[in-house]
Amino acid sequence: MMNLCKLLSSKKPEILITFVVTEEWHGFMGSDQKPHNIRFATVPNLIPSELVRANDFLGFVEAVNTKLEAPVEQLLDRLELPVSTIVADPYVVWATRVASRRNIPVASLWPMSASVFSVLLHIETLEQKSHFPLNNVSEWGDDEVIADLDLPTVLNGDGLQIVKMNLEVVRSIYKAQYLVSSSVYELEPQVFDNLKAKFASPIYPFGPSIPYFELSKSPPTNHNYLYNWLDSQPKHSVLYISLGSFLSVSKAQMDEIVAGVQNSGARFLWVARGDASKLKDGVDDKGLVVSWCDQLRVLCHDSIGGFWSHCGWNSTLEAVYAGVPILTCPVFGDQILNAKKIVEDWKIGCRVLKKKKKGFDEEDLVTREEIVQHVQRFMDLESKEGKEMRERAKQLQETCQGAIAKGGSSDTNLDAFINDVFHKTIK
Repeated sequence: MMNLCKLLSSKKPEILITFVVTEEWHGFMGSDQKPHNIRFATVPNLIPSELVRANDFLGFVEAVNTKLEAPVEQLLDRLELPVSTIVADPYVVWATRVASRRNIPVASLWPMSASVFSVLLHIETLEQKSHFPLNNVSEWGDDEVIADLDLPTVLNGDGLQIVKMNLEVVRSIYKAQYLVSSSVYELEPQVFDNLKAKFASPIYPFGPSIPYFELSKSPPTNHNYLYNWLDSQPKHSVLYISLGSFLSVSKAQMDEIVAGVQNSGARFLWVARGDASKLKDGVDDKGLVVSWCDQLRVLCHDSIGGFWSHCGWNSTLEAVYAGVPILTCPVFGDQILNAKKIVEDWKIGCRVLKKKKKGFDEEDLVTREEIVQHVQRFMDLESKEGKEMRERAKQLQETCQGAIAKGGSSDTNLDAFINDVFHKTIK
């Protein structure tokens, strides 16, 4: 969302952007550099802390849906200038209600791939026609799209509740006047064409929604040791590992991953939090463990040869922008569909974890011996498979960077969005 705001600010510096966050999130973001025409406004911490929301994700979503609408509406009353447009995360489902009461147009920012949105639209359509019951995912297998995505095996328990939650999100998006996509048209052209044919509101893919415009700035000096270490490594020799900041694999699986990576002999940079930080013990000169890094800047470094990722959409876009192949390790939600796109559609990655067979919360353990083989094969720069995968990653990188260049699809879409919202032509 902030990346979109910064792009809007650079395109149209005369607009004023009010970025609404909880007081906790203001503490996380308030000191970050931002353009003069972006300001923060806060609402009270009425929802679970960001630091523990993974413990009860559905409870977190329920709190967002029930406790923040009134404070945000009160905040709108306090703003000294009239609001011409609200850009909202679609998971804040009440944003369209607030906007409707005030006759303010809404742009819904879809934060995942267009393919995920398309699948949710498909499920919503089938559910409306009573082609399958939402309460019994085992009956979904007769549908071609559902069967292809293997959804019945991963959407039991909480997964089913999350599907229902996402359908409510889709229904709220129908009420928005604009749909802004974090993706890139050329990464999912057929999906976007299909969506535009069936969706009433205009769709603007402006991605990748990552801070590529910050790369020209100097990195923070307190991370010099990290970049010095990367500079000392051979080209494309380092496996960058980050399994996300929200949910991760089980402890048993993490133990196997740690042992497998260490036994593989590969050079690695691992961003590890919590219990995983114990990795620092016993790491030799071939490995470096840190608690945080500027991921996009690291992925763009010449020494990085691959990315072991949970396949969150932002991480996926950053890997595509950097031209780095991905060793996929999805855990939850859209990560599973992103991994499928990486491996089967774009063919710029390989799978690590086995497909789940026993339900949403269970997994077949991938052993350390198997992980050694996965890592060694993935980081083999001389194999035919490795060369072809990296060549495709570079081609996708060129496509992605072409989209954000002047006159590219994302650049043009962003201009069109601003023009449509403010009814002016950008000069």
